[in-house]
Amino acid sequence: MQKSFDTLINSFIENKIGIADQFLSEALALHLKKNLTDLYAKKQLRSAGTGQDTGAGHNRSFRSDIIYWLDREHNNVHEDLFFDLMDEFVQHLNETCYTGIQSYEFHYMLYESGSSYKKHLDQFLHNDSRKYSMILYLNEDWQEKDGGELCIHHKDHTLQHITPCNGKSVFFQSNELEHEVLITHKPRMSITGWLKS
Repeated sequence: MQKSFDTLINSFIENKIGIADQFLSEALALHLKKNLTDLYAKKQLRSAGTGQDTGAGHNRSFRSDIIYWLDREHNNVHEDLFFDLMDEFVQHLNETCYTGIQSYEFHYMLYESGSSYKKHLDQFLHNDSRKYSMILYLNEDWQEKDGGELCIHHKDHTLQHITPCNGKSVFFQSNELEHEVLITHKPRMSITGWLKS
């Protein structure tokens, strides 16, 4: 896994956006996708909000994804394997880049057809504990016509479009780059979260 870790970190250092195309193994991505689709079928996913705690709002025209938080207390073997992978990555990140990451949080995320998320930053206004954002995609055979690209707004006003292909991971500083999810034309799935200090 160290090769994938280094690919993600080195591309982040070079371009402000880390990308590793096969960060998740095909088998783990498939199992996590099945978890997500089973939760969706059981109507366990909930509309995602913006803001924090009691101040969170739900504006479907701004953000229309639905989510379900991962937790080791679920005792799900595939979620636990994912958390093991994140533990390894955080340890490697801290040892090589001295980032001081102490925890993380991740949720399943599903955009139904026609959904999107307008331009935003991932850090809360009065809480800077989120240091790095991380997205891991669970979409097999994604095509350009399917839409749903992650659009990064760089500081020099250039735009970077990233397709949400299966197993790919994207990594960036939570307080630095505004980004959006463009309208998707079929269900778009990921695990999304934050590494925290």
